[in-house]
Amino acid sequence: MRIWFAEHNWPWNPERYRFPTEQMLLTLFPGERPEYPETSPDMEGDQGVLIGLSRGRAKASISVLVKQGGRLRNGVVSFPSDKLDEPQEQVYHTVSHALKQAFYQAGTALLGHDLPWGSLTGVRPVKLPTRAMLSGKTAKQAQRELEKEYHVSAPRAALAVECAKAALDVERGLSRDGMALYLGVPFCPTRCAYCSFISADVKGSLALVEPYVDALCREIELAGTLLRERGLGISCAYMGGGTPTTLSAEQLDRVLSAVERSLPMEGCGEFTVEAGRPDTITADKLEVLRAHGIQRISINPQTMEDGVLKAIGRAHTSDQIEQAMALAGERFRGLVNMDLIAGLPTDTPEGFARTLDRVLAMTPANITVHTLALKKGARLTEEGGAACAQETVEAMLTLASQRLRGAGYAPYYLYRQKYMSGSFENVGWTQPGAVCAYNIVMMEELQSVQSLGAGGITKLVDPDRRKIVRLNNPKYAKEYLDRWEDVAADKRAAADFQAGLL
Repeated sequence: MRIWFAEHNWPWNPERYRFPTEQMLLTLFPGERPEYPETSPDMEGDQGVLIGLSRGRAKASISVLVKQGGRLRNGVVSFPSDKLDEPQEQVYHTVSHALKQAFYQAGTALLGHDLPWGSLTGVRPVKLPTRAMLSGKTAKQAQRELEKEYHVSAPRAALAVECAKAALDVERGLSRDGMALYLGVPFCPTRCAYCSFISADVKGSLALVEPYVDALCREIELAGTLLRERGLGISCAYMGGGTPTTLSAEQLDRVLSAVERSLPMEGCGEFTVEAGRPDTITADKLEVLRAHGIQRISINPQTMEDGVLKAIGRAHTSDQIEQAMALAGERFRGLVNMDLIAGLPTDTPEGFARTLDRVLAMTPANITVHTLALKKGARLTEEGGAACAQETVEAMLTLASQRLRGAGYAPYYLYRQKYMSGSFENVGWTQPGAVCAYNIVMMEELQSVQSLGAGGITKLVDPDRRKIVRLNNPKYAKEYLDRWEDVAADKRAAADFQAGLL
């Protein structure tokens, strides 16, 4: 879609506002991509967006004119003119917010309906009610703010506030001398059709697995030395991927032994391992996990419909999922998370209901319900695949909420993604007393996260300045093996950053 900025009255180059503009374009019209013609504004074509800023003595206004399918709609949002005289950071926030609200007004007028998350475009909608309640507002006031200021639907606003309460509970137990830990294992038995993560089919990368384990143990040892030298500890830990249980029992034992030997785990309140694929779960691997004090694992069926499993490239059956849960139940006393995805190709509301019934019968401690996101790099996207219709996905999510609440589960964290079907969300549900703190810490960026392994992104959180620094490990296993000096330098930088907060 063509986009023009009227060139008068902007506090600085209007190109700076391309990012919030593109966020709203993607939210309202997911199939469109931005174009910025060098010609003068011309709304004679079939579609386009014209954005202007006007300033009077008392008020300034952002107007957004949107044309699609030959129809025109306009949105206008005003604010006090003197806000344009504030420091640049505040001006950018004011203008960006007004631009997005005006774009939302025009876009939803064209679409003929509102969106479930309104004009919110970020992946972390829970941050807004969390900050509101930290500033002294009540939960009801925080919910009203989402509804009135950002046009969020009442059910989604209430959901965000519930998750914000869980985030505040976790935040109270965090300290500055602690960091969360992420260990990455970028291998899977096969690559799922919807997956865009940095993971490799283990059959095609078998020669890399053993040297990768060696390199990960080396990084663990270095990180442990640096953290201990600076008086830092680990608050919670998560081993993900990929599928960590793609490793053999002996390899898992080596990695977890390195963690115990090197990292300051004395104050670690929880340690979760993503077992993920049931075709990688064996009794000897689960025994290794329990021997190393792992409290929780995640088994991710995504669906219990065998036809849908085949359509997404899974090489296991729903019966194998139940067998894996039976093995895990003996050793983890039900402290297991299970992931489901609403909107998978060939799935139906009836099939999704059957999946919910079978999963609830296994009584996992946590159930995470994802909405399918068709991401770049996923085979499903490259092959032109499609999720279920928006109405179908909404029916699945509504059913999940009703069934889970009825079974005693409550929402405790949520996030959104780009290219997500219907502009919905992913929600983690928990039984009482079984919250996975790592999920909240990671998603709400409450504490620094030290990431080890290929594809890991270390997040360094400065709570005073609300600043986050990201340090990326090399993406792929081969690249990770070849760039030890870069990996080591980032470990030193992360430890110094966290120590500087004390």
